Amino acid sequence: MHAEGPVLVVNAGSSSLKFAVYRPEKGTDSMRLLFRGQVDGLGTAHSRLHASDGTGTTLEDRSFEGQEALDHAAATSLMDASLAPRLGAEKLVAAGHRVVHGGPQFREPLRVDDAILAELEALVPLAPLHQPHNLAVIRAIGRHRPELPQVACFDTAFHRGHAKTVELFALPLDFYEQGVRRYGFHGLSYEYIARALPSVAPEIADGRVVVAHLGNGASLCALKARKSVDSTMAFTALEGLTMGTRPGSVDPGVLLYLMQSKGYDATRLERLLYHEAGLLGLSGVSSDMRDLLASGAPDARDAIDHFVFRIVKETGALASVLGGLDGFVFTAGIGEHAVAVREKVCLGLSWLGLTLDAEANARGGPRISSPGSRVAAYVIPTDEERMIARHTLEALRLQDP
Repeated sequence: MHAEGPVLVVNAGSSSLKFAVYRPEKGTDSMRLLFRGQVDGLGTAHSRLHASDGTGTTLEDRSFEGQEALDHAAATSLMDASLAPRLGAEKLVAAGHRVVHGGPQFREPLRVDDAILAELEALVPLAPLHQPHNLAVIRAIGRHRPELPQVACFDTAFHRGHAKTVELFALPLDFYEQGVRRYGFHGLSYEYIARALPSVAPEIADGRVVVAHLGNGASLCALKARKSVDSTMAFTALEGLTMGTRPGSVDPGVLLYLMQSKGYDATRLERLLYHEAGLLGLSGVSSDMRDLLASGAPDARDAIDHFVFRIVKETGALASVLGGLDGFVFTAGIGEHAVAVREKVCLGLSWLGLTLDAEANARGGPRISSPGSRVAAYVIPTDEERMIARHTLEALRLQDP
């Protein structure tokens, strides 16, 4: 029943609301993109709604410059108004949402009700940059379309098969039982790549692969036979690689120093760690890799070099966990588009036997390593929204046959 109609996919970020509508193609497990859109600039006076069809042709482009700042509830209303003329007489069968943190209890996508929302609300301190907005949009859609089933798809779920040794922090075990453990994030992206490997890179698909999800948020995932065995992100989305405005791994003693000697409280630390650090903090120029690559400022170059250094260092650690490395995959905004960053990373991994094909890298791949390279390197665009659409239908089929 649910496979017959279109599915709405919603990805709510801190300052944006992305949405897309997919229709399952009969007799296959393929999902066809009908249209997608985005409301940018939430919380500012520079909001904009853009929508396009499945081919990328613009359907709508509206600016709200100078108007009162839009919140996520207002953006949901704009999304709803944009959807109406596109859908016509068709009715959505469900809405699927990216929810960043599923905690220890949520391992699979599931239909949301009031009890589930309350449990997800309790996880907000673990993902304060994302979780509140994810839940705000679920509630807003519930008010606009109370009859529409909604499914939460968790960024942590793909990593929930990690060994206990991997999940543990070296803290008293009571903390682990209370849910203080290494979770890993960007799971929807990694799951999409894992599913794509057999068709795009069959020679490494069932081997030892590190996938680099490099965007404003950045992490690495170690795959063995397309299953996650470790990740650089941990209890929150702060850990691991240097990111746009997040620092990645930091000595906890630095935080104690800031509290004890500089008077930082939890609110000030949160602002530093989520909004003022990372590439922005290092460069003093921008959190956007495109700006840094175009800048001639020494601090911008240092920020790029540090970003690459952390990727190379953490890849070495994951290669040791895997017992070697057969493949390396770049994905997400920086990974898919920043040719210079890919080149620097591949050169840093030459000790593992990765030899870059400069011309293939300039073209964007998909394979960017030379034919004789011991480690095969690829660029594979991710598609979290398509993954969410699939999970949403699967969840409804299981829970409402």
